[in-house]
Amino acid sequence: MTAALIDRVRHRLAGADMEMTAAVVAHAVRTEAGGVLADSDVLEALQVLRQEFSGTGPLDPLLADPGTTDVLVTAPDQVWVDGTTGLRRTGVTFPDEDAVRRLAQRLAVLAGRRLDDASPCVDGWLPGSGVRLHAVLPPIADSTCLSLRVLRPATHDLRALQELGTFDGEIAQVLRTIVRRRMAFLVVGGTGSGKTSLLSALLGCVPPDERIVCVEDAGELNPDHPQFVRLTARPPNVEGAGEVTTRELVREALRMRPDRIVVGEVRGAEVRELLTSLNTGHEGGAGTMHANSPAEVPARLEALGALGGLEPRALHSQVAAAVRIVLHMRRDVTTRYLSEIGVFEKGDGLTVRPVWTREHGWCGEESLW
Repeated sequence: MTAALIDRVRHRLAGADMEMTAAVVAHAVRTEAGGVLADSDVLEALQVLRQEFSGTGPLDPLLADPGTTDVLVTAPDQVWVDGTTGLRRTGVTFPDEDAVRRLAQRLAVLAGRRLDDASPCVDGWLPGSGVRLHAVLPPIADSTCLSLRVLRPATHDLRALQELGTFDGEIAQVLRTIVRRRMAFLVVGGTGSGKTSLLSALLGCVPPDERIVCVEDAGELNPDHPQFVRLTARPPNVEGAGEVTTRELVREALRMRPDRIVVGEVRGAEVRELLTSLNTGHEGGAGTMHANSPAEVPARLEALGALGGLEPRALHSQVAAAVRIVLHMRRDVTTRYLSEIGVFEKGDGLTVRPVWTREHGWCGEESLW
């Protein structure tokens, strides 16, 4: 098989308005080769071209690994993977820059997005896969950069997280008590620190006669609970229409007779609707939020509140009245663990006071309750 033949077959298939089955690809190969081609060469072409026209190409095996959280392509010969063993470079390579660009553009089409010289950046979801796509074309980047984030359903319960070393038995009981007493809480931490897994496990502790309505940007939460209702945001289509925002869905959730309202990730103006709901009788709500430490949470909330038109003073009052607990998750190379438990306090401003840390245990004799 020559590169020229592969290229001719590629162009033929790109213009074909039909499903790219193995038979279609094989027929195109034999047609472009003039009909004289060994079976081994046909199989080689099938493997190369199938990767280009289906799935995520040579990245498929990496994404199929249950330990993978991110697949990152920074150059044709630089494919990285992040997961349970940390960030590492793989042996996967692309033939050239054009191959990476073609894959990025095809995935963008699958996500209902446009990726070309006029629109060199794309962000979207690959349908039915739980994979978030981000891609950037040159000259914005030195070469085509492709980032695929794998969002796997969070299915661990508290016992499983305890066995994994996320926290010990004493803290597991503390967490169950937080849920049982209907104390609203935020799970915070960096990307990939285990926030969603902890939140899902805690929702599994909610009594079965209580109805949970959850708003998510992507369907990650999967608690073991009989009355779990999920609302999922929808981005606009390629024409810019049809968007359903997280903020709108929080308002819809209030009309669905929830006992507890949960926002999978608080990342924008929806913080206003969430705080309003928690201050109007919906106790025990929860959400996750990106923050590098509990001390940074008030500033992060202020920034998000500003997007929703909330003044800092009003936000401080609402948070202090509605949300009690901050659970901070951290991640090292191989382990995700609960690092700190804090409580909101309102004085001259809003602060988070630590009451327990993994390193030092309980801070003084003050109780969480």
